[in-house]
Amino acid sequence: MNKFLKKLFVFILLFFITYPTLNASEYGWGFKRNNEHKTPDIGKYAKIIEGTSSYYVGPTDQKVVYLTFDAGYDNGVMGKILDVLKEKNVKATFFITGDFVVREQELVKRLANEGHIVANHSWSHRYITRLNDEELKEELEKVEIEYEKLTNKPMTKFFRPPAGVFNRESLLKVQKLGYITFFWSLAYKDWDTGNQRGGDFAYKSVMDNLHNGAIILMHTVSTDNLNALPRIIDDIRKQGYVIGNLDELIFYAYFN
Repeated sequence: MNKFLKKLFVFILLFFITYPTLNASEYGWGFKRNNEHKTPDIGKYAKIIEGTSSYYVGPTDQKVVYLTFDAGYDNGVMGKILDVLKEKNVKATFFITGDFVVREQELVKRLANEGHIVANHSWSHRYITRLNDEELKEELEKVEIEYEKLTNKPMTKFFRPPAGVFNRESLLKVQKLGYITFFWSLAYKDWDTGNQRGGDFAYKSVMDNLHNGAIILMHTVSTDNLNALPRIIDDIRKQGYVIGNLDELIFYAYFN
């Protein structure tokens, strides 16, 4: 085989290996911040999520915000976060994985008993864009089943894609399974437990970007979040915002 044929063979081989990846679009959720306390711009994602029962923000004409937390594991912080929420009389939505249900049963029961919304973050935190129909169904149903066995309560059919990775096709599949998907309009890099930057940094990250209808994403492993949370809640209220929960957002969306 001469050099030309060898090169051609390698090119064809690489083309067929990489083509499925190039052809299957997937996105990581993101938005453009502003310093005017306005709804962030999500650009092309607005069209992609349209008609998929997906939300990233609540009513933008009302001073209401929503606290949401992602929980894939616990490092001793979450219980203290729950203490703060109880003290401040705040209800939040917690998106939990299957591993969390299995390993942190007392925390899961506490979530249910204290009136928080417990929602689905998939069984094993796999990207939903890379699952077939049956795999996706199993990833969601297993969390539901184990949660109900543990708490004797049905899991709310709210979902957040692992790592915020999505495409239109996967969101439509989630919708077909009866779920409402929630992204977020306010977040910062809080999940890296090896790079916590202090409560003041967390406080500023939230308050500087606060806006009407904000769905705030926090991770339950962050000591920064724990340290900032009491002040964040107090000052959100001082600025005239109501702290709602995602079921209220859906109620508003359906009747307005």
